[in-house]
Amino acid sequence: MMNTNSIKRQTYLTPLLFLCCLLIGATQSKAQQAPTEKDMSAYLMVFHNDDTHSLHMALSHDGYTFTALNDGTPIIAGDTIAAQKGIRDPHIYRGPDGAFYLAMTDLHIYAQQAGYRHTEWEREDYGWGNNRGLVLMKSQDLIHWKRANLRLDNQAPFFQDIGCAWAPETTFDEEAGKLMIYFTMRHRTDAAKLYYAYVNDDFDRLESTPQILFEYPDEKITALDADITKVGDKYRMFYVSHDGVAGIKQAVSDRANGGYAFDPRWYDPEPQACEAPNVWKRIGEEKWVLMYDCYGQSVHNFGFSETTDFVNFRNLGQFNQGVMKTTNFTSPKHGAVIHLTKAEADKLIEKWGL
Repeated sequence: MMNTNSIKRQTYLTPLLFLCCLLIGATQSKAQQAPTEKDMSAYLMVFHNDDTHSLHMALSHDGYTFTALNDGTPIIAGDTIAAQKGIRDPHIYRGPDGAFYLAMTDLHIYAQQAGYRHTEWEREDYGWGNNRGLVLMKSQDLIHWKRANLRLDNQAPFFQDIGCAWAPETTFDEEAGKLMIYFTMRHRTDAAKLYYAYVNDDFDRLESTPQILFEYPDEKITALDADITKVGDKYRMFYVSHDGVAGIKQAVSDRANGGYAFDPRWYDPEPQACEAPNVWKRIGEEKWVLMYDCYGQSVHNFGFSETTDFVNFRNLGQFNQGVMKTTNFTSPKHGAVIHLTKAEADKLIEKWGL
């Protein structure tokens, strides 16, 4: 028989437990919302380095001068997370849930010299690169990461014979209500095209078969390294065209997953080949920076242009040759920039040192 005091205690505790559940739920809901631009006070840049084939990070408080964390050494070593023992082309994205999504190419271009394989490439018949994998990572705090290694050749019969998969990036397709990952892919040795697929919330599995996102009007010309930014009601995709000297072009659409109109104009001012465009906004200003990897020159560097309308661009020059500066690193490769709150930046500094 139940004691009457126990009955009274249970009756008394039930509303308290209900209230606690509401408070916990409200706290979790708040934690799962991304902060807004007014909360931001710093910039985080991710990039890789050809010497390390690993993930590097740099911070800036003003959007002009960047300092690498961990004294310029890797934050995450490529040989600990990638099947080919090296990563390239890191891209970071903050989702609408507030989580951070990191996507990278699983590729080591010097793996033979590093002793990771006996041949220059994984599959000699597929030309440069010939990797088939991506590395996907998710974090709530930029410190602790959950990782998945994704093989694209396992997604459908057509993709079993792909020549390469490069430069994955993440965005949120508002119309579909899903995270969308998009990347460069080449079938055998054909010209590369841009593909997209939807990915689950845990960021470890594709929920759809990759489909064409954009291909160059001339099917013999490669289009790669897409970067999508929603500005107003338009999706602005900057990408690399190999229509002559490799450089940056823009295509615009009303939706995230296709319909991008071809624009023949070149948007970078560089005389030499460049790739890896990435667009980021200056905090508190109606200015956007178009950043790109100037790989066609003897010393690799990042170049920058600035715009307020995505029609007129002002050349800011390259790192340490104009207003954009680095303090402790050189020759970064294929970067991406997002905004951070002061607390997030401070946490990274506490962990890795600045």
